[in-house]
Amino acid sequence: MPPPAPKQPPKWRQIADEIAAQISDGTYAPGDRLPSVQSLVSEGKGAIATVHRAYQALEAEGLVNTTQGSGTRVVGTKDMPATVLTGAARLMQLRRTGRALAPQEKYVNPRSVLRSCADPEIANLLGIQLYDEIVLRSRTFVRDSKATVLALNLIHMRALIPLPELLDAGPMERFRHDLYKERTGKAVTAGPELSRARLASNNELAEFGIDVPADVAVPVLVLRTVYSDDDGPLEVWEDILRPGMWHGGNSA
Repeated sequence: MPPPAPKQPPKWRQIADEIAAQISDGTYAPGDRLPSVQSLVSEGKGAIATVHRAYQALEAEGLVNTTQGSGTRVVGTKDMPATVLTGAARLMQLRRTGRALAPQEKYVNPRSVLRSCADPEIANLLGIQLYDEIVLRSRTFVRDSKATVLALNLIHMRALIPLPELLDAGPMERFRHDLYKERTGKAVTAGPELSRARLASNNELAEFGIDVPADVAVPVLVLRTVYSDDDGPLEVWEDILRPGMWHGGNSA
């Protein structure tokens, strides 16, 4: 009995892979506009929903960018922000210029909550027991109406004693590390900024406004810095970059 034929990927994936190959071989260069969804439907590539899903997957993979009125174009340097500031770079810029935001940038959805730490890696970095409480502060940085970075601060509970305002999601009167040193006499110092790639969670994709099928694996870059005082680790900063986006180091 002959072996079963290999299972074919879904139609939308076949379309996405075909276009990705054309981008790779130079058929479509950075900045080129891809055919409209309707034109591919007219060519018999698939139904509207199928082609649209393929384009969504290509955008999630960082290969194309879709904007209202301009269609879908192959991503080039001009499609990316000049720099994507990470937490460490924002702090350096704040120290140097008094501004933590890049030009035309803002942040939305600030949150500050008490949360049980269910991540063994974060618990180990903070020197706490798994499921101990931490303060979780988060916000989403936006440029040109597009979310670019999800920023998380995972803070040891001992920081709440001198800084009870950590539970207020709004901005503090001054940067919290300065207030912490003023109130405790202990300076907060940064460890190295480390990077790793992983797959985005559904919540992260929703925050970025990326709508893809559940079986599409979307990679993101995560940058992490641990901040400590004389008593040990105090905060873990994480920056989750929009799929297909990379950081510009510690320059402003």
